[in-house]
Amino acid sequence: MAMAVIDVAGFVSDLKNHAADHGFHIHDERHFVETYSMRQVWEVDLHPEEACGGPLEFHLSVEVEPRTHLAFEDEVLELDPDDTPEERYALPLAFTWSLPPLPHCPDLLLLATELAGIGGPDLPVEVSAVDTFAQVTDPSERSLTVVARIQLGLTQIYLGEEQLCDTLDRCLAVSNYLLEAAPAWLDPS
Repeated sequence: MAMAVIDVAGFVSDLKNHAADHGFHIHDERHFVETYSMRQVWEVDLHPEEACGGPLEFHLSVEVEPRTHLAFEDEVLELDPDDTPEERYALPLAFTWSLPPLPHCPDLLLLATELAGIGGPDLPVEVSAVDTFAQVTDPSERSLTVVARIQLGLTQIYLGEEQLCDTLDRCLAVSNYLLEAAPAWLDPS
């Protein structure tokens, strides 16, 4: 039986440990496998260590497209042992922050600008809000979501050279910014 060139479950486990080293507390992990396509997703719930009581929810997800993974494995198996595979395959990593309904939602453009300065070009951040109406006569409740997506090269993972320190530090900075601002947004008065 052949071993996989990249142990994605091991990578996710190492990523959780790495996140803990950067000030995050890990709560939960889920692993989904789509039975038809064998596509896999790992989701990890975490938050800054000092924010156990909420209100911020944060999770990261790693998505594995089997065709991409297999194509990378084929390329590695065809190489000489001393050669390095080209960096043309990647795993998408997504970081998602969410807050409960906010009585005083911030100006989204201003928030997006502030978070873009924190995330920088290496962690592009998207800001969105959703208005929900429980019943047509009820006022809307606005929830805030922030998402950052990066592509992590399979060659980096294969060689053990993935550098996520800066990314995790930026995620912590985004988390802390949202935690500091949340009390004003959540104040019902």
